[in-house]
Amino acid sequence: MATDQIIIYKTPDGEVTLEVKLENDTVWLSLNQLTTLFERDKSVISRHLKSIFTEEELNRGSVVAKNATTARDGKTYEVEYYNLDVVISVGYRVNSKRGIQFRIWANRILKEYLVSGYAINERRLKEQTIILPEIKSKN
Repeated sequence: MATDQIIIYKTPDGEVTLEVKLENDTVWLSLNQLTTLFERDKSVISRHLKSIFTEEELNRGSVVAKNATTARDGKTYEVEYYNLDVVISVGYRVNSKRGIQFRIWANRILKEYLVSGYAINERRLKEQTIILPEIKSKN
């Protein structure tokens, strides 16, 4: 997984800051980043991940990528990164203050997207005039 861009995410209260990888039109977070984002232990996040894949909410092969990462000790480790689909699924399962903030944010973004998308499509439909060819009968 090559890095296209790094985005800095900061929670509304400024308590949590994450560097997030943006690649192929999605973000990628490691397990450590998920634990930081949602303020839950690795065991809790791992349990949610296991459920998401066991229940076939998401296909693991489509939403998980492995990337070589150099740790503070200078060694290189293979780390799993989870895309935005996983982040959203975990965000709707985790019970924490950060989970609630995430759900509020996600719901606001989704609503804005749906409303603006509907308004744009409604305007386009009104602007388009479809003229159907006249059908002549053989009588």
